[in-house]
Amino acid sequence: MYLTIKETAEYLSLSEAYIEELIRQRKIRVIHDGQQYVINKEQFNTHLEQMEKYKEMVEAILNEPIPEDPDVKDED
Repeated sequence: MYLTIKETAEYLSLSEAYIEELIRQRKIRVIHDGQQYVINKEQFNTHLEQMEKYKEMVEAILNEPIPEDPDVKDED
């Protein structure tokens, strides 16, 4: 499925200007259909999967209970 620059910006929750900059840097592949640039949506699958795994990892770390410090109860 192909998306326009605007649709891609909405899909990735980024600004259109940033998407255009990534296109100029050749970090996003595009096709010019004669009128506008279109972007294959499938090229973002790996990125989105990695971001989802990262979010899950961060959430697991934040939900991990803090171990009790053994020195807290130590009275000198």
